[in-house]
Amino acid sequence: MIKRSSSMSEPTYFILASLMDGPLHGHAIIKRADELSGGRIRLAVGTLYGALDRLADHGLLVVDREEIVSGRPRRYFRLTEDGTQALNEEALRMQQAARVVTLRSPQPGTAGS
Repeated sequence: MIKRSSSMSEPTYFILASLMDGPLHGHAIIKRADELSGGRIRLAVGTLYGALDRLADHGLLVVDREEIVSGRPRRYFRLTEDGTQALNEEALRMQQAARVVTLRSPQPGTAGS
C-alpha cells in the first residue's frame, strides 16, 4: 500500500492528470499540464524530471517506453493503477473541500451577493 499525504501539490496533480489519456514524453507533459491548469502550472524541465522520478519511486507512474529522437533519448511515462487511484482520490478530496464553500456561498442574483 502506498502512503499518501492528505493532499497532493497542484503541479503533481496536473502532471498525473496530463497522463490520463495515455503515455506522454516530458515536453508533452509540460505542455499538457499548462493547458489543463489554464496556464497556472508552468513546469521547468528540471522540476518535471525530479517530480517524475519521485512519482515513479512512489509507484504512481512508470516509464512506458523510450525512443531516440534527433540523437537524444525520449522517455514516455504512463500512469499506474495506483497513480490513477491517487489522482481520483485527490479529485474527490478537492471536490468535497470545494463543496464546503460553494454550498454555503450566496448564488449570484440572490440576497447577500
